[in-house]
Amino acid sequence: MSLLIKGASVLGAEPTDVYVDGGVIREIGTVSVSGDSVDEVVDASGLVLLPGLVDLHTHLRQPGREDAETVASGAAAAAAGGYTAVLAMANTSPVTDTAEAAVSVWELGREAGLADVFPVGAVTKGLGGEELAELALMNRSRAAVKVFSDDGRCVSDPRVMRRALEYVKAFGGVISQHSQDPSLAPYGSACCHEGELSGRLGLPGWPGVAEEVIVARDVMLARHTGSRVHVAHASTAGTVEVLRWAKAQAEKDGSWAVTAEVTPHHLLLTTDLLAGYDPTFKVNPPLRPAEDVEALREALADGTIDAVATDHAPHARQDKEHAFVDAAFGMLGLEEALSVVSTVMVSSGLLDWAGVARVMSTTPARIAGLEGHGRPIAVGEPANLALVDPAATYVVDRDRSRSLSRNNPWHDRKLTGRVVSTFLRGKQTYAG
Repeated sequence: MSLLIKGASVLGAEPTDVYVDGGVIREIGTVSVSGDSVDEVVDASGLVLLPGLVDLHTHLRQPGREDAETVASGAAAAAAGGYTAVLAMANTSPVTDTAEAAVSVWELGREAGLADVFPVGAVTKGLGGEELAELALMNRSRAAVKVFSDDGRCVSDPRVMRRALEYVKAFGGVISQHSQDPSLAPYGSACCHEGELSGRLGLPGWPGVAEEVIVARDVMLARHTGSRVHVAHASTAGTVEVLRWAKAQAEKDGSWAVTAEVTPHHLLLTTDLLAGYDPTFKVNPPLRPAEDVEALREALADGTIDAVATDHAPHARQDKEHAFVDAAFGMLGLEEALSVVSTVMVSSGLLDWAGVARVMSTTPARIAGLEGHGRPIAVGEPANLALVDPAATYVVDRDRSRSLSRNNPWHDRKLTGRVVSTFLRGKQTYAG
């Protein structure tokens, strides 16, 4: 179908018109068509036009926990958040550790048709941390898997991590690491940033160093193997320090690479929210103190951290409504991510809208090796687009979510900047 977007501010620049036909941007500026000759006209006065957002880190729960989320419901939430592509993590049941499992998730995304869903393959079989999964077969499958992660668990054995980095180097893959040394922050029990608050609340501590030692180890392994490592959900100032050093070394050497992401919740929420024992705020890695949040914001602004990724982690009520120590880890993120970044980074002047496009679209697509996403808004490019009202303010209502789950940390919070339309190859997948 044909589409005319009138008066959009491309990346925050002066208003212009954008003509789309056949899923491709055909004209920008003074266009040769009128509203009467196209299938749809969108009045974008006062709106910012961005390339469709790309999420490196989404949990869609299918197969295994369709009561919490399905690929279709997660894709609907993604579209509402301005996303045209999401990477679905491997910790489903069964785990995405074979080519068949990867293709199944990919096909479910195609059937939904609301966002392109790219499966992330497990690094190790069953997320067990011992034997490598079918990395090459997943890569050669129709799903063309390029990102691998045992997210939820760390590839803690350095020998296994080294082998994985060596293996994916052959086809240009990347290992996305959940950085958590289980000897310092045991899986399942460690749940609160280790400090005065964790002691006062009686909650098992999750020290920042448990993340930082894995990040430091992995960047050295990437350097040794000449491969690519991606640091998932960076959460501490110490991790930022390691990343700055590692990126400087990688740039000098030119033969290896390290990238990193930060979540919206680690850019805004702080560990003091745990004082009320509300399991909505239980997440892994945990919310950190204000000084870590500040360091993460600065690192995102200066490029030390490359991307924003949601770590969208839906949970059914029966998994979240427990005492804090027994509740599941994770929170929703897809629908409000852009608004959080707008509130935290744009309103403060740390990023402009071109910077938002860089950290939420262009760079994530490059890290994941996605063709057709994160592309410039230019003639001849796929029309994967998001329209944002930069002046809109709203109070989040978790019951209006398109996700099947309601563990929304932004509920009742006022945010600025809101997605009003999303287009996947010219097809409108969301209209707010």
